[in-house]
Amino acid sequence: MLDTASTPLVPTPDAAAPPSPPTRGDDSRAEKLATGAIVTVAGTPVTGAIRTLGPNPATAPVMLHPGDSIPAARRIVYIILLGALTALGPFTIDLYLPAFPVLEQDFQTTATAIQLTLTGTMLGFGIGQLIVGPLSDKVGRRVPLLAVTALHVVASVAAALAPSLLLLGGARVLMGMGAAAGGVVAMAIVRDLFGGRRLVVMLSRLALVSGVAPVAAPLVGSALLVVMPWRGIFVVLAAYGLVMLVAALFLVPETLPPARRSEKGSTTVLQRYKSVLSDRVFLGVLVIGGMTFSGLFSYLSSSSFLFQSTFGFNAQEYGLLFAVNSLGVVTGVQFASRLAARFGPQWVMAYSTGVMAVAASAIIVLDQLGAGLWGVMIPLFVFMTACGFTFPCVQVLALDRHGKAAGTAASLIGAVNFGVAGLISPIVGWVARDAGITATTMAAVMTGCAIVGLVSLWTIVRPRTIGLLTP
Repeated sequence: MLDTASTPLVPTPDAAAPPSPPTRGDDSRAEKLATGAIVTVAGTPVTGAIRTLGPNPATAPVMLHPGDSIPAARRIVYIILLGALTALGPFTIDLYLPAFPVLEQDFQTTATAIQLTLTGTMLGFGIGQLIVGPLSDKVGRRVPLLAVTALHVVASVAAALAPSLLLLGGARVLMGMGAAAGGVVAMAIVRDLFGGRRLVVMLSRLALVSGVAPVAAPLVGSALLVVMPWRGIFVVLAAYGLVMLVAALFLVPETLPPARRSEKGSTTVLQRYKSVLSDRVFLGVLVIGGMTFSGLFSYLSSSSFLFQSTFGFNAQEYGLLFAVNSLGVVTGVQFASRLAARFGPQWVMAYSTGVMAVAASAIIVLDQLGAGLWGVMIPLFVFMTACGFTFPCVQVLALDRHGKAAGTAASLIGAVNFGVAGLISPIVGWVARDAGITATTMAAVMTGCAIVGLVSLWTIVRPRTIGLLTP
């Protein structure tokens, strides 16, 4: 296990000074690292670089970031583990979506009331991220991850036993807060270890999970409903959280050394928030991410009623629809990581946000023309694919600029994404409270979100003002 705490990135003023020798007791991988030299790449001095030691340190390859020295096999392990932690949040939110009609019958309530339990979960998720992110910048990544994931396990058990909708809603808020650590800490760990184009690749893998998990979770949930009642879904989530807790305890390293927790300008929560919130590009990207997730969750929160009630899907057919849409997200994320590294994430977003607006508008037009199921599903697939292109670009533009406050930046991304989505997605049910949820009411909210994202891109982010990523 790589312990980056033993290799702080602190440059020395003397460019000619030789690398410090490794000390006894360091991790076997960390023993091969030395920091402190100012090296030159293509004639340009690079501070904080790492040079691997070997038989001839003078000719050893230069490592610009701690993660550059991690073998490919270990990076794959990190991707799997951090991806599973990231997926805990979306699965906590969406796994029970296919059970909405059953919950409505069991608790003898309305669709809007059931949607409020989803809103509570996302609001809890957003609040939890605002707490965990800055805390992880202050005390390290592991402690907040372990504490909050344990809360998720307890809250999941409470949800499984809830005798009323009110208690279920309360447990769902705590579940959202408990699931918050996974995504925030995973992104922060990646930013601790990587930078530049490799950061794009690693974050694109997490964005793939973030994008696919919300659409894959209902597929898994519908399959679970075949073999268990809806309360069993929360037992499964408790088991998932427990597995993540054990994995984090034994497999997740501390990637934020104590020296980096008190760097000048980022020693307090207020300073970290000020550093990220004073960045124009970060604020614009924050709006784009929030609107993209809001459009996605407007679809997620209403699709169970739309496709099962209006179009007559059963739970399994409904899950299959999500599987198809997940392919669109996967395709978008995979292409986005390559295009962003070459042309810049800001230009990928310039196209993807426009496609989102056009696709959502097409659903409204085709529904009003009576195009039926295919008139909804085809542009919906295009919309989901455009979301896949957008997700990794949001993360890269936000985190690449704020390495010192990676946890705070990641928490703001997650809090805005899920918090705003939690506030906006019930609008579909409110608009359709009399006539019922239709494709038009769903797509109207999706279109509005996409348009706000477009305006933010061109008036706040302004792609032409952002340079290409560093190597």
